Amino acid sequence: MRLLLSALFLWTSITSVSAANLFELTAPDIDGSELPLSEFKGKVVLVVNTASRCGFTPQYEAMEEIFQKYRNQGFVVLGFPSNDFYQELSSNEEIKEFCEGYRISFPLFASSSVTGSNKQPVYEFLTNSSAYQAMRGEVRWNFEKFLVDRKGQVIARYPSAVSPNHPQLLNDIEKLL
Repeated sequence: MRLLLSALFLWTSITSVSAANLFELTAPDIDGSELPLSEFKGKVVLVVNTASRCGFTPQYEAMEEIFQKYRNQGFVVLGFPSNDFYQELSSNEEIKEFCEGYRISFPLFASSSVTGSNKQPVYEFLTNSSAYQAMRGEVRWNFEKFLVDRKGQVIARYPSAVSPNHPQLLNDIEKLL
């Protein structure tokens, strides 16, 4: 029994992210450079897992619109491309070129896993850190959104069908600004 508990403790410590907030993490940007999320400390952040070949891909337009609308008030959108649902292009270069068509100016990160055992640390934090059980759990599809407050804590989670410019999401952003 002791060995089983030790193995369980070891597995838990390896697979969990020990960050107290989003701003303690780093992630590779779309060009492959490590980007410390501390660069966004003190901002309200909307984190979105994206895919270029998804029915929700036109949400890129709304993501850019709200980024432009609120950026001077301390708001940023962070886009995390992922092929977990088999709808993303095959390279970061192709993703970056595709996003240029949407005139994306918010930060984009390297394509990475947002689900499963290879989930990148940002998504490990987002899907496991909330004090509210309803906001925890695996990402279910492309364009799920996580709203993070200025302290780096997950405040809300929105399903893919909720557009970034949905009145409730905008209201939640404005409350945090």
